[in-house]
Amino acid sequence: MTKETFTFPSANGKNQIYVKLWKPEKEPIKGILQISHGMIEHIERYDEFAVFLASRGFLVVGNDHMGHGQSVSNSEEWGYFAKEDSSKKVVEDLHALTLKMKSKYPGVKYFVLGHSMGSFMIRRYLMTYGKEVDGAIIMGTGMQPFMKLALGKLILKVVKMFYGEKHRSVFLEQVMFGSYNKRFSTNKKGKEWLTRDEKEVQCYRNDPACSFLFTINGIETLLSTLSFIQAKENIQCFPKKIPILMVSGREDPVGNYGKGVKKVFETYQQHGVKNITLKLYDGARHEPLNETNRYEVYEMIYTYLNKW
Repeated sequence: MTKETFTFPSANGKNQIYVKLWKPEKEPIKGILQISHGMIEHIERYDEFAVFLASRGFLVVGNDHMGHGQSVSNSEEWGYFAKEDSSKKVVEDLHALTLKMKSKYPGVKYFVLGHSMGSFMIRRYLMTYGKEVDGAIIMGTGMQPFMKLALGKLILKVVKMFYGEKHRSVFLEQVMFGSYNKRFSTNKKGKEWLTRDEKEVQCYRNDPACSFLFTINGIETLLSTLSFIQAKENIQCFPKKIPILMVSGREDPVGNYGKGVKKVFETYQQHGVKNITLKLYDGARHEPLNETNRYEVYEMIYTYLNKW
């Protein structure tokens, strides 16, 4: 297996998007899996999972989203996406990578995986480009009531009016995400909600590229993406025929402890998505790929990809 990196111009017109690729030693390649990472993290965190798949014949590729990881000019840009249409531009970057990979490896089965915020981006991606892939894995996802989204946008609008779109607010972070850790620790700012694996939690805490606050622009991007993918007229555009695998932990607060994930699953079924599977892991929290039972998750995903 070999690891490669490259960059390409972002749709935001400013940054170079950083890409990491894990390539199997032997050919033919069984398939390609493109990863869309989550909020306040980066593609390098998927190394162990990517190595697992690459050692079994799958090429894995993923980029750092704009405002994340190495797709920034400096750390001051972490948590900021783009002035306009930022959600759409993140998706355009994902699609640009898809086109590059499909051009280099024509005829190879192509799958996408999105985790957390990355799952929201992949759900939007599929509404436009679903016909270009052979399957998708939606991991650590969820949904929010429209009233809650509307209230969040209103609060952001007021804060933005006074402080600007690049402002970072500890208060807003606590309003948005402060409840996530309450089942797992008395520390509201703790990260135990991510995984039961204490070493992984500590690695996350110690990683500077996972330790910044989102800007107002970043939170706006997150909420606008949720609004887009939950709108009925957009759900109608979700692909009906390709296989979809949804994976989450039953103790994931982003998925409302399984309830929100099931709601997304049922919504897609109601809109005619037939080939969709839901897997909820008992006891697992937000990051199945970094959980104490992660090798079970790896094997399940490998088996699933091999089916197609």
